[in-house]
Amino acid sequence: MKAFTELYAALDQTTKTNAKISAMAEYFSTAEPIDSIWAIALLTGRRPKRPINTNYLKTWANDLAGIPFWLFEESYAVVGDLAETISLLIPTTQKISSVSLNKIMNEVLTIYNKTESEKKEWLLSYWEVLSKDELFVFNKLITGSFRVGASQQLVFKALAKTHKLDEKLIAHKLMGSWLPQETKLKNLLFDGNNSFDHSRPYPFYLAYQLDVPFDDLGDINDWQIERKYDGIRGQIIIRNNEIHIWSRGEDLMTEKFPEFNSLKNSIPNGTVIDGEILPFKDGKIMSFNEMQKRIGRKNVSKKILNDVPLCMMCYDLLELNGEDLRNEPMKIRREKLEKLIERYPTDYLKLSPLQYCNSWDQLDEIRKLSKTEGCEGVMLKQKNSVYETGRRRGKWWKWKVDPLTVDAVLIYAQAGHGRRANLYTDYTFAVKDGDMLLPFTKAYSGLTDKELAEVDSWIKRNTVEKFGPVRSVKPELVFEIAFEGINASTRHKSGVAVRFPRILRWRKDKHKDEINTKDDLLQLLKAI
Repeated sequence: MKAFTELYAALDQTTKTNAKISAMAEYFSTAEPIDSIWAIALLTGRRPKRPINTNYLKTWANDLAGIPFWLFEESYAVVGDLAETISLLIPTTQKISSVSLNKIMNEVLTIYNKTESEKKEWLLSYWEVLSKDELFVFNKLITGSFRVGASQQLVFKALAKTHKLDEKLIAHKLMGSWLPQETKLKNLLFDGNNSFDHSRPYPFYLAYQLDVPFDDLGDINDWQIERKYDGIRGQIIIRNNEIHIWSRGEDLMTEKFPEFNSLKNSIPNGTVIDGEILPFKDGKIMSFNEMQKRIGRKNVSKKILNDVPLCMMCYDLLELNGEDLRNEPMKIRREKLEKLIERYPTDYLKLSPLQYCNSWDQLDEIRKLSKTEGCEGVMLKQKNSVYETGRRRGKWWKWKVDPLTVDAVLIYAQAGHGRRANLYTDYTFAVKDGDMLLPFTKAYSGLTDKELAEVDSWIKRNTVEKFGPVRSVKPELVFEIAFEGINASTRHKSGVAVRFPRILRWRKDKHKDEINTKDDLLQLLKAI
């Protein structure tokens, strides 16, 4: 645990990529394999669920700290992170423990079904022996808030550096549904096909937002151009007479999409297709709002299958007849994908249509029409590009349509988390509805640190009421709010729900009477 705590601190204290990779590589080269496998799992987002109820954690920590509960709550409100609050308030030892990361994590997995008294006894046994720094990381693990500034891609690079393996190979081996408590490091990284998980997806290749001039892209004919779809990026995997469907977030979603099950009987084994899973009915793409009706259900009824049928808009072929195609050029993979879908036609797999144009200006016109096609923009993929791992610059670009925007007034604010815990950075915005203000969205990103400090200071001086951690403020500050989409919603007072809202800019030049109205939102809804 001591070594893992030191690794956490090293990653948390630097923003330099090479320093992060070196810190992880050093840890992996010295840690016990059983600890390394847990470190890999935690660093790549495979965190176990919280084993102890938050209210218990607060009560037990407050008792140990020996302070009034109101003071604990006030401290929590200021710090903004429960794990850190507990670490700061309870007494800690000066000794360094010898407990291993593996021991702690395996005990975490067994504590879920224990009684309240057993959980308390277990928790206090660690709170009493861990050093202050170890306690902080331990609390992060048991509160379910463990996060650290190291992307999966950096973990892959560190393991590649440590074990002298290909980064792309490591990325593939770490995909899928392996469990750290059941997996040996040797088997995970070094075993060949004998232990191959037939459900394992390939690491996704992600595009960057286009941010270079067209002159840097060269001849437009060197690029494959497609629509950018607004669905769930996924891979359909057919191996060993089974089908597995993975999302980009490494969620296994096979059971949520039962209509695809028939593909295992029609598409050959050893096939992996990359594409976008979309709600599709009567020859048209349905809104993402309809897609959410499918995602949020544990049991998919016949009615929802009929109301919101799905398809995959296929745009890449990663495996065919068991052969990994990722190192073949995009144009070759596309040709093979076209032949596959032509040979095995089905309503559930549709080929992503290519867009043809002779100039970048013409491409811009195609991009601007994306909303009418139920899309977010266009994708540019170099025809000779191989299928990379993670987000890479230069070969794949996404060029999204301009966001929808409205001017709105700030009406509520709440303190943020982590480094923003002392600032009011989570905002609720409203538009006009006659003589009233109608809240329609929340947003917390888009302002600079200087602007956040300025708004925070204004909020503290202009608070009207307090509702727990939330403050209502004088409706005076106007902001331009951008969002990617808008849908009708019966769950919101405004009648609409917006996707990916963020603050575009602070409109210091505008008065609150100049903000947009509910009718403006409804007009945006009609226009889409």
